Amino acid sequence: MSHLFSPLTLRGITFRNRVFVSPMCQYSSVDGLPTAWHLVHLGSRAVGGAGLVVMEATAVTPEGRITFADQGLWSDAHAQALRPITAFLKSQGAVPGIQIAHAGRKASTDLPWLGGGPLDARHPNGWVPQAPSALPFGPHFQTPSALGTQEIDALIKAFAAAATRALAAGFEVLELHMAHGYLLHEFLSPLSNQRTDAYGGDLTNRMRVPLAVTRAVRAVWPESLPLFVRISATDWKEGGWDPEQSVALAAALKTLGVDLVDCSTGGLVPDARIPAGPGFQTPFATRIREKTGLPTGAVGLITDALQAEQIVATGLADCVFLGRELLRDPYWPLHAAQTLHAEIPWPPQYERAKP
Repeated sequence: MSHLFSPLTLRGITFRNRVFVSPMCQYSSVDGLPTAWHLVHLGSRAVGGAGLVVMEATAVTPEGRITFADQGLWSDAHAQALRPITAFLKSQGAVPGIQIAHAGRKASTDLPWLGGGPLDARHPNGWVPQAPSALPFGPHFQTPSALGTQEIDALIKAFAAAATRALAAGFEVLELHMAHGYLLHEFLSPLSNQRTDAYGGDLTNRMRVPLAVTRAVRAVWPESLPLFVRISATDWKEGGWDPEQSVALAAALKTLGVDLVDCSTGGLVPDARIPAGPGFQTPFATRIREKTGLPTGAVGLITDALQAEQIVATGLADCVFLGRELLRDPYWPLHAAQTLHAEIPWPPQYERAKP
């Protein structure tokens, strides 16, 4: 029997398999509202057999978007607009998930296919980013506004409010984005957090805001539903966030009711030297799983069915999150199941095409 295509139960949710769709920004929203693109994009991956389909990084405030075309969840109108998407995902047997986020100092950029460069506040689609410290992401990026204590309190409440709206929208898994150089990761890393108050300095202080967000979100997210956190397990940069600190963070997240850590890396600084290769991030998921007992998800250049099977079968991680490979092939799970001789149902509309 295939381990990759065995069910996984976390709290009150059972995933039909362990192939999860990573949250991938589509830059196709209007005023933070989803469009038909999102229904087709996410729906295709549910039709394709994924166990969990996670919607892209969804901003808890307008200023928390990476670009002006990012998805948002700062109003009830956003939640209502997402309901048809979650209903369709469930109708195809997939669990609908959503990642809520704040882009921090990496906010206010142009669309990737227009160059992706920073847009300053004078641009009609730009604004002033917010961050733990007034340190720009790179030489051509704006210097962000350092968050005050009251602004931090408001952001924690914004994450909790977005979680409540995610539930109203029909999502059954919530993921907090603490990775890839965005706001919560910026608080964690000493390279981006140079505060001298209670939110900066030692590890305890740098974890304070991410843990406060987790606590506030878990308080409003139902006990029966899983809460995930995506982290960057290392900055790949001397003096930055590292695997040892990631284990400490994961242990703290576990005490607050987090159910799975989605282990990525990098994204904090533009000059990181990342040794990318097939499965290069999987060891970070394994280490956190072994050290804390928390379930973990492996991500990063996982493209082959046998590779994914080996990760799950040997206990390196509990599931795999696929990103670009599922952009290339929305039906990867159906094809992988055939490779692994696993019997999973095809949509009845497609059954006659099954090899």
